Amino acid sequence: MTLRVNDVTGGYGSLPVLKHLSFTVPDGAIIGLIGLNGAGKSTTIKHIIGLLTPQAGSIEIDGATLATDPDAYRQAIAYVPETPVLYQELTLREHLELTMMAYGLDPEATWPLADAMLERFRLGNKLEWFPANFSKGMKQKVMIVAAFMTQAKLTIIDEPFTGLDPLAVHDLLDLVTAARAAGRSVLMSTHILATAEQYADSFVLLKDGQVRASGDVASLRDQFALPDASLDDVYLAMTKEAADA
Repeated sequence: MTLRVNDVTGGYGSLPVLKHLSFTVPDGAIIGLIGLNGAGKSTTIKHIIGLLTPQAGSIEIDGATLATDPDAYRQAIAYVPETPVLYQELTLREHLELTMMAYGLDPEATWPLADAMLERFRLGNKLEWFPANFSKGMKQKVMIVAAFMTQAKLTIIDEPFTGLDPLAVHDLLDLVTAARAAGRSVLMSTHILATAEQYADSFVLLKDGQVRASGDVASLRDQFALPDASLDDVYLAMTKEAADA
């Protein structure tokens, strides 16, 4: 398994947001992380990428943890945040060069991959631009190119479609499916359920910091006793559970 979250309890301060959270993201899979606002999706991602430390439990990527092998762990992950984070004093070219240095990538081998994605996202003629010249959608495309050019074992995408035009959404989904075909993994947190249902192999549904259900759509239908339900139907059923609790 690429990513293994083992019985993780954690959050901010002494009050846990996540409670005994366990799930796996196998090689060559697209996993949708689904839940209501406040269910723990962003907190889960922050624990995986190392911004938060579990109060209990562990998180492993191919057996490596941040404690046992921090370099291998970090280089196995690429991350596209919901809100783009760019350095105002660096050009697009310099952002990509910095990413190559951080991941120890060979520029001669990596630039052709980056250039192809830049052209795909219509950024090929903007390498000397600074972030102040970019729209939010363009900034998000920079984050996507930087993440996917690393060819990391696991790419984590938090609400990836925010600010993207329909063509860019299509281009991103092409990258996601190409990563899966190459044996890499994608963990995608999103509220765009119809798209998630179409592209993800299985799902982790979070409720109150715990896994309410997991598996493919057929398995979710069984767990919620909703034959022929869509992912949206399952989500609404989980919403009703939360409202009735």
